[in-house]
Amino acid sequence: MDLFEAIQRRRSVRAYEPRAVEADKLRRILTCALAAPSAGNLQAYTVVVVTEPDTRRALARAALDQEFVAQAPCVLVFFQDPSRSAVRYGRRGAELYSLQDATIACSYAQLAATALGLATCWVGAFGEHEVRRLVKAPRDLRPVALLTVGYPAEAPGPAGRRPLREVVRWETF
Repeated sequence: MDLFEAIQRRRSVRAYEPRAVEADKLRRILTCALAAPSAGNLQAYTVVVVTEPDTRRALARAALDQEFVAQAPCVLVFFQDPSRSAVRYGRRGAELYSLQDATIACSYAQLAATALGLATCWVGAFGEHEVRRLVKAPRDLRPVALLTVGYPAEAPGPAGRRPLREVVRWETF
């Protein structure tokens, strides 16, 4: 599947088959995440791969009881690493660039999964402290996204999108 097709086919899937994601596919997804651009090429993020069922269930509770998080055979937890970016870029790096790095990496992972015939859902609603505790992350890392990954058990249609004329401005606002 080419990039344009992956972008058009990507959907937020909240129902998964009880089938594990193959290690080679997971490695390809993570390799694509690492290929994402980052400020100063610092890659100011860390990804925790969660496949253990009890941890996935706990992550679902931390994600405001979104049960599909537990149902997905794999959850990628993306953390921004503010201190890694702050070394070169100071406060702006800590607050913004590391957040951008982590979210761009998550986007690349999401598109790679789609291209491999897998489904994903980006989850942003969760208790940060609880997610950090569950995966034993250091205090200085901040979880910014959970990405569920697995084989889809549903096929949502395309979501409505605003037309370009409402979103895009040329040259000035």
